[in-house]
Amino acid sequence: MKTSDFDYHLPETSIAQTPAEPRDSSRLMVVHRDPLDVEHRIFRDLSLLLRPNDLLVLNRTRVIPARIFAKKETGGRVELLLLRRRDELTWEALVGGKGLRVGKRVRVDNGPDAEIIEILEGSERLIKFSESIESYFPKVGNVPLPPYIHEKLNDPERYQTVYSRDVGSAAAPTAGLHFTPQLLDELKEKGVKIAYVTLHVGLDTFAPVTEDNPEEHKIHTEWCELPQETADLINQTKINGGRVVAVGTTSVRTLESAAQQITDGSSLVTAFSAPTSIFILPGYQFKIVDAIITNFHLPKSTLIMLVSAFVGREKILSAYGTAIKEGYRFYSFGDAMLIL
Repeated sequence: MKTSDFDYHLPETSIAQTPAEPRDSSRLMVVHRDPLDVEHRIFRDLSLLLRPNDLLVLNRTRVIPARIFAKKETGGRVELLLLRRRDELTWEALVGGKGLRVGKRVRVDNGPDAEIIEILEGSERLIKFSESIESYFPKVGNVPLPPYIHEKLNDPERYQTVYSRDVGSAAAPTAGLHFTPQLLDELKEKGVKIAYVTLHVGLDTFAPVTEDNPEEHKIHTEWCELPQETADLINQTKINGGRVVAVGTTSVRTLESAAQQITDGSSLVTAFSAPTSIFILPGYQFKIVDAIITNFHLPKSTLIMLVSAFVGREKILSAYGTAIKEGYRFYSFGDAMLIL
């Protein structure tokens, strides 16, 4: 297995620059795994494709308005992208600006001072604010969009899911962006159950694998939580013969991380809360997830490797080729795929 096995060519015109309006009007490619069969739908058709007793698992993380502008003491402009909160005042951040060494101070526009206290990898720094930055988010924070999106986002809420709650992500769990409150109500009325997990998405999620052998790639670590209520619904769904449908690779990683904690030989899931660095590659045996709703992922990323593990590499690349020919929109604001 080589990283190049997960590469494909995507025309730049296939990268979605704006979200679909309304949310559930995006296209939905339905991929039946065995034998491989593809059908073309609209996302709101999901209520026709899921069954009573299926369980839909959603990641309710909320994106931090983490893109912040500041000035150095010399007056030079600095851009901060907050990644992870260490404590009330201290954050790991990507910095844009020269000379940001340990001891250098910056002042956030209309906000507090901050000091560089440690150099991390590359352009990452550990920054300590003079007071909590979170109370300033409403007036100084900007939602960070992926670098391949060049259009201005007029409504920042379009980069949040309608069910987002737990603030902590540097990027949105984009498979969930297609849901509307009305579609969720329609699914509930059909008998589909809804459960929630939380995984705070880091920017490393989207980074390409640079090693020739993907097994040598150091996977990012992200914090996740599966509450007992969700564990109970998963166990009940399995007993009743329903399917656990994970919305997004973040939900997949949370569910399968929880499954790794099962050591007593049973199949029952229990509550789970911890950092996870699970790296799902072809050959992985899924323990909880029966179906996945996901967007179309970047070449050579850990995410396309994860869906390849679920579908099969050749099958997923074939489906991606069909999507490109059929004019599907790719990446964060793009269309969706339901894998059954």
